[in-house]
Amino acid sequence: MTLAETFARRREASLDLIQGLDAEDMVVQSMEDASPAKWHLAHTTWFFEQFVLKRFDPEYTEFDPHFNFLFNSYYNSIGERHPRPERGMLSRPSLQRVLEYREAVNASVLERLDRGFAREHGVTGTITVGLHHEMQHQELLLTDILHALSLNPMVPAMVEQPSAIPTFSTGEQRFLPFDEGLFSIGATDKGFAFDCEGPRHQAFLRAFSLARRPVTNQEWLEFIEDGGYTEPTLWLSDGWARCQQEGWSAPLYWQQIDGDWVQFSHYGCQPVESDRAVSHISYFEADAFARWAGARLPTEQEWEVVARQHAIEGNFMENKHWLPQAAQASGIQQLYGDVWEWTASPYMAYPGFRPAPGAVGEYNGKFMSGQYVLRGGSCVTPIEQMRPSYRNFFYPHQRWQFTGLRLAKDS
Repeated sequence: MTLAETFARRREASLDLIQGLDAEDMVVQSMEDASPAKWHLAHTTWFFEQFVLKRFDPEYTEFDPHFNFLFNSYYNSIGERHPRPERGMLSRPSLQRVLEYREAVNASVLERLDRGFAREHGVTGTITVGLHHEMQHQELLLTDILHALSLNPMVPAMVEQPSAIPTFSTGEQRFLPFDEGLFSIGATDKGFAFDCEGPRHQAFLRAFSLARRPVTNQEWLEFIEDGGYTEPTLWLSDGWARCQQEGWSAPLYWQQIDGDWVQFSHYGCQPVESDRAVSHISYFEADAFARWAGARLPTEQEWEVVARQHAIEGNFMENKHWLPQAAQASGIQQLYGDVWEWTASPYMAYPGFRPAPGAVGEYNGKFMSGQYVLRGGSCVTPIEQMRPSYRNFFYPHQRWQFTGLRLAKDS
């Protein structure tokens, strides 16, 4: 597939995601961590206009001079930007204007690619970064609109639920042993990777055991029923404070109705099915559960060493089953897809890491403070985004992503 074909396909995928939404849905910003769907569509377009068209073609005329201020996310070296908490105030430009913006920038990029622009100016790498950036925002669009719709008292479904898939029994949890050794960690030279996934380096790991599957809803219900949310000795101090402050008593989107647990989803309210992987939990909750279970969270190095032994397959965005599924076989399961798995590793630079020069260098390195690494992708992650070295990261209190956990133990 050519770069132009890849560009067109990935850009179209964003528009496919909004088919179940009205214009009114797409301007809502439900909290500071989330952004309106309309803003995601505009910002991903701004990336290509800013870093490809404006940077490398002096004859290009920008679509609208206001957009550089409105749709810059966090690139300080590019200039001033609209405050993040106020993105939901942007009733203008209209959704139609944003869609026209996407169409115009797409046409400009594709026209230049057809006449050898990428080769002439060496922008293939920048466009590839932009496409992976778009994949990240496709996932964010889905998780952000889920949070927004969850606050609507009509309990609306975004899309119709797909045909039912077979129910599998996960079976008893088991831990699989792995030997100690010196391992190579980080991105290889094959294929795309973000700068924070390297440099590739060696790490010594002691022998450990890793759970064969993520923690399930049923196991989380047992944690709840055993007082997991009311026992401070299970929690880190900051986690306990957050739990009390926000009144946590179950994963985000869970509630009891007439004694039955249900969860809000893209398909409206759904029963909490016992064998599905639990999701929408914070690092603090994951850590407390691990302590309650007599285990711990794996390090990101342990996770990567195991994941490199397995194919990248699972329940991803393209399946349109936007709820975590149940493990379907014995052995290591669901390393990829369904839920992002919290690790015990803080998001920090690998040995020898240097951010890229210029504005693109602000993409990952500036966030290496106070966050934890998650691995593996989720049911709303594009599968093309995933690789064993991919490092996602969030603050320990955040819950609106499809975040779950897999247990580990020292051997």
